[in-house]
Amino acid sequence: MRLTGRRVVLGVSGGIASYKACFVARRLTEAGATVDVVLTSSAAEFVRPVTFEGLTGRPVLTSLWDRDRALAHISLARDSDLVIVAPATANLIARAAQGMADDLLTAILLARRGPVLFAPAMNDKMFSHPQTQKNLQALRARGWIAVGPETGPLAEGWSDEPGRMSEPEKIAAHAERLLRSPHSRLNGKKVVVTAGPTREPLDPVRVITNRSSGRMGYALARAAFARGAEVTLISGPTLLPSPPGIEPVRVESTEEMAKAVAAALKKAAVLVMAAAPADFKPARTAKVKRPRSEGPVSLELEPTPDILEKTRPLRRRCITVGFALETGPNLDRAKKKLEEKGLDLIVVNRADEPGSGAEVETNRVTVIGKKGRQTLPLLAKEEVAEKIWDAVEELL
Repeated sequence: MRLTGRRVVLGVSGGIASYKACFVARRLTEAGATVDVVLTSSAAEFVRPVTFEGLTGRPVLTSLWDRDRALAHISLARDSDLVIVAPATANLIARAAQGMADDLLTAILLARRGPVLFAPAMNDKMFSHPQTQKNLQALRARGWIAVGPETGPLAEGWSDEPGRMSEPEKIAAHAERLLRSPHSRLNGKKVVVTAGPTREPLDPVRVITNRSSGRMGYALARAAFARGAEVTLISGPTLLPSPPGIEPVRVESTEEMAKAVAAALKKAAVLVMAAAPADFKPARTAKVKRPRSEGPVSLELEPTPDILEKTRPLRRRCITVGFALETGPNLDRAKKKLEEKGLDLIVVNRADEPGSGAEVETNRVTVIGKKGRQTLPLLAKEEVAEKIWDAVEELL
């Protein structure tokens, strides 16, 4: 996350999910934002102000009547880049919808003219109540943006109906999107990102695959979402959780990935092929598992579809970024691939270099374009993703 220089007001109302706001405050602060926390009196019963002061390094506001802060509700509403309310309880939502200003948080919300992100959190029956739905509709009509709620465990037990507050990572991701998207050329653009390996079955149990973890592709998807893009993430098998705000399209084989990419390319502005699809598959797939006791086995392999070549007619108006994982200094081969496959950029990394390539959280890459190249130092894959999108934005 990149939020240096941004000012955020985090309003916390009183519910059992108030403790999650601590993680939201920490995440935003770590990302560089200045976070001013405003607690309602009931929120302070769940989490004490000193906790948020320790997490943000700033004083916590709890009352309209704090000394020397008579106009705090006006300055905080006016000067912040974003106001977040998490959790937003049924009571807080009702008071805000009616325009009440009987405490510091609701006074800030009434004076606010910029973006407001709120995370509803309450019992599922309270959320589905017609009056709550009417209140939510009123807030959305004012331009407020809701994240959640989700299904899952509530204080009183599991529920299949929405009511549970979204997780802090999801709230922080939507906050970052609201703060960064207005300044990005990706804002509103449809982008397609592929990630992870593919699997080609030998039999019902065994597969041919590779070491790709999907981390680079998932980092690219998260960074594009933060910049306001409409992201389609096409993912091979991976253990990574879905990026906040993105529901991956899951595939197994290279053929399935090729079909998914072709389907997603309609109206896409950018395609980033960060996946590592298997280059070969068995010429024949056994219908039953072959026992080891039967002795040695020979495999006949045949090439899988070349996804970039197969989709070339569909991406004529689409900026395309390819990846090349090499086992030596093969920049000339990567540049040839750039030209032959009709790419705008190609990202080259080394499989034989410590800290780079698959199964690690860092990467060292060279980004090659038609007008030159940029070699980056060893960075976290999240930072590499940002650099790649910077290069893409220069082409938009």
